[in-house]
Amino acid sequence: MTPAGEAHLRKELEELKNVERPQVIEAIAEAREHGDLKENAEYHAARERQGFIEGRIQDIESKLSAAQVIDVTKIAYTGRVIFGVTVDLLHLDTDNQVKYQIVGEDEADFDQGKISVSSPIARALIGKEEGDVVVVQTPRGGVEYEILTVAHL
Repeated sequence: MTPAGEAHLRKELEELKNVERPQVIEAIAEAREHGDLKENAEYHAARERQGFIEGRIQDIESKLSAAQVIDVTKIAYTGRVIFGVTVDLLHLDTDNQVKYQIVGEDEADFDQGKISVSSPIARALIGKEEGDVVVVQTPRGGVEYEILTVAHL
């Protein structure tokens, strides 16, 4: 996990514990005051939301406890693609340039240029160096990219 990914999860965990959990507890208490719980839609919705929040808290705590945070800015530059780096690629068939950061699975967001370390593109890139040509296997066949730059951002 990158430091930014860890910070994002910690922020979400704090929001869940300090804002959303107390709100749902209050909503449950308020719904109980309305009487018959069997036919109380507000109560059931609040309990369902509470279950989701508690499950997400457990999930985040588990991920954070097992996470290995890798800060590439503290790793010596070698020009080699490793977890956490940002790579500029040239699609050799279309001459389009793309930029991706290789991140953990929970951090991946293709729209923001963050790809999972377990994605086909990242798997093809890991261990390669600037100037190398890599072939990424897709359902339509192999796609060739040239690694233009590798940055430790």
